[in-house]
Amino acid sequence: MIVKAALDKLGLVYGMVDLGEVEIKGAINPPQIKKLKQMLLAAGLELMDDKKSILIEKIKNVIVEMVHYADALPKAKNSAYISDKLQLDYTYLSNIFSEATGITIEHFIISHKIEKVKELLLYNELNLTEISYRLNYSSVAHLSTQFKKVTGLTPSYFKKLKQKKRTPLEDV
Repeated sequence: MIVKAALDKLGLVYGMVDLGEVEIKGAINPPQIKKLKQMLLAAGLELMDDKKSILIEKIKNVIVEMVHYADALPKAKNSAYISDKLQLDYTYLSNIFSEATGITIEHFIISHKIEKVKELLLYNELNLTEISYRLNYSSVAHLSTQFKKVTGLTPSYFKKLKQKKRTPLEDV
């Protein structure tokens, strides 16, 4: 609603307002763009007007949604899934992403999957086998190897460390 309020205050006519995207109908002049940037920045948001930055954000959003908010990761290859979601060639997306961020899409996915593994380990609802299945790892060994490569710790050691740091309320 912050974005809509800023657009209304500037008298801009807009259509669709979605997460990370606004369709402005008609022309927007440089002073309006400057004022809009200032208003959004004051609210902790950023105006991205270059197509490459917007595409990078869309790629990141698809990956975050895929890893953190889906009940299970898609069975399709990550490249096919991302390409389908954005309706663009994966090689093109991959090249732009790597050029802009300095890492590959695959490394970005791996880092988010490891964050999801950490989260699931801390909730203690699933064991490693269930976590590896849910996140489409070929085996628990593959998950453990990737986890250790990224964090420097085994999943079990990470879980033990975090459990030691948490003190039950009745012990306080």
